[in-house]
Amino acid sequence: MLIDSHCHLDRLTESPSGMTIDDILQSAAAAGVGRMLTVAVDRDDILRVIGHARAHREVYAAVGIHPSTPEDAAVDADALLAAAADPRVIAIGETGLDYYYGPDTAEAQRERFAMHLRVAARAGLPVIVHTRDARDDTLALLERHADRGCAGVMHCFTESIDMARAALALGFMISFSGIVTFRSAGALREVVREVALDRLLVETDSPYLAPVPHRGRVNEPRHVVHVAQAIAAIKDITLEQVAQATTANFYRLFPRAATAERA
Repeated sequence: MLIDSHCHLDRLTESPSGMTIDDILQSAAAAGVGRMLTVAVDRDDILRVIGHARAHREVYAAVGIHPSTPEDAAVDADALLAAAADPRVIAIGETGLDYYYGPDTAEAQRERFAMHLRVAARAGLPVIVHTRDARDDTLALLERHADRGCAGVMHCFTESIDMARAALALGFMISFSGIVTFRSAGALREVVREVALDRLLVETDSPYLAPVPHRGRVNEPRHVVHVAQAIAAIKDITLEQVAQATTANFYRLFPRAATAERA
């Protein structure tokens, strides 16, 4: 079984694909994708991702505010903690820093990211980190506020091998998306080669970043198999080895999901 460790189901159902949650889950299951983590990016998303996770045993939820989300669509620490108490919520995020689109809001982003990290520590949940053009500040805030016992994941990783090493040293996992299949992603494939199999995850970030051979189309969880196949080729191992390892990694990183599976 494969697990899509990061998708946005509510955004996918709103996309031009016109897919329903049932459509998404059925096509994923047919491709061998048995579980997925749907991730909030704003206040309204939080209610939707929890609703999807409550309604479907294949789905887990993460609650947080994307660094590029306007303040009027954010939540405070108390609201985030309340959402995190739901047993179907297994992570805080996505959160982080994105200076590519919002360099003028860098200070506010840092404050919001630190708040998420403190909430994650209080809730005892791992954190899902988005970072773009903000390497030093991201690592500094993780050093200062992240709970090493819970750690988290650097999602849709596209940064340097040095940043990957620094995140791994902090106890974080590295998650790769369909970008790893792009012809231009040679440097990223070198990162894949170096990251140990027991420290990586696979994701789609759907409906965005569809992998080859679906690039340019709406992405969906079933396409995570192409990410796993690319990693298998890079590491010269089998797809089954990637599936087994990334599934085990998912449940190790997100213990609340493992508890739910045993219930």
